[in-house]
Amino acid sequence: MGRICSVSLAVLLALAALPAAGEPRTVTLDIKGMYCAVCPLTVKTALKSVPGVLDANASFERKTATVTYDDAKTGVDQLIKATTGAGFPSAPRKAE
Repeated sequence: MGRICSVSLAVLLALAALPAAGEPRTVTLDIKGMYCAVCPLTVKTALKSVPGVLDANASFERKTATVTYDDAKTGVDQLIKATTGAGFPSAPRKAE
């Protein structure tokens, strides 16, 4: 019986280390192809159409979009798909 308790404790500890479902996350995407000041509006509209996106802002000057989303409803792959579908391929910004 001691083994079952230690296994259960290990599982509980592992689950406690995982982020809670539905936690807001923020990602910065590098956006390719923005060539005018109107392009960020298209990017922002595409991102805000993704279910689970809580907020999105795009910057022409920095060629980026910053997105806050509910990780239980969407993820970075869906955000990339949305910008790419709008004509602006993107990728998560690498940590510097």
